[in-house]
Amino acid sequence: MPLRVTFLGTAGAIPTTERNPSSVFVAREGEGLLFDAGEGTQRQMMRFGTGFSVSHLFVTHLHGDHVLGIPGLLETMAFNDRTEPLAIHTPHGTRRQLKSLVNALGNRPSFPVRINEVGDGDVAYRADEYEVRAFATDHDTRSVGYALVEDDRKGRFDREHAEELGVPVGPKFSKLHKGESVELEDGTVVEPEQVVGEPRPGRSIVYTGDTRPTAATIEVADEPDLLIHDATFADDMADRATDTAHATARQAAEIANRTGADRLALMHISSRYAGYAGDHLEQAREVFAGDAENVCVPDDGQKLEIPYPDSDDA
Repeated sequence: MPLRVTFLGTAGAIPTTERNPSSVFVAREGEGLLFDAGEGTQRQMMRFGTGFSVSHLFVTHLHGDHVLGIPGLLETMAFNDRTEPLAIHTPHGTRRQLKSLVNALGNRPSFPVRINEVGDGDVAYRADEYEVRAFATDHDTRSVGYALVEDDRKGRFDREHAEELGVPVGPKFSKLHKGESVELEDGTVVEPEQVVGEPRPGRSIVYTGDTRPTAATIEVADEPDLLIHDATFADDMADRATDTAHATARQAAEIANRTGADRLALMHISSRYAGYAGDHLEQAREVFAGDAENVCVPDDGQKLEIPYPDSDDA
């Protein structure tokens, strides 16, 4: 089941010729989820081929570089004759502002738009096999981050052992894999735990938006496959990072270590580093506990495939 991240915008507050304002698109089994929508997001979606089939938009905070793309995106969706509803999730206390932004052109969108306020610990969206959780961040306005966390998968089915126990090939295999016991013709009962292994973890992605390092980022997901963390500044501007409620690349890597993240993507790169983010990468890799190659400063348009932790596509 594919899980793909496309970085639509990786810039800080001021865009550059190489980087658009913040936006991340996540595709999972045909469903599109959008995290923040900086100015020009709809063009980035066209440019990098994500399409506009977004069911949920998760807003971390209402600074312009994270939300000014919403009116244009809604207009583009309307021009494409969208009828499906769109849910927009936003921090507690910001619904009125976001509603004004949605209606910025003086008329309501031609399709339903639902605005949902969320706070630390809330499940913003629950789907059949995963959920998106909100968690507290530390920025200079009302803000949250989001974690997409898949449910555990069934354990592996030991077909060979099931056949050794006398289970006939067919529907009884499926029942056992679903956790139901089966009775054989001779009256023997085979229990699921005899032929099904321990549940296997799903995948998880954590997206912080703009924030200082926080404990909530560490607690929201256990060993995320990908942590997308604010890394606005390199070490040379560490004091400014603190003053402006952002993080450095080194701090992002330290948080990644504490979460047990497998991969780290450094986001929201200040325009001070236009054209060169090598120091961010070097400083993060100096402290990252995992494989240094698993740290990146993604370019706009870069895609990351998220495999299952056990490298099993089933």
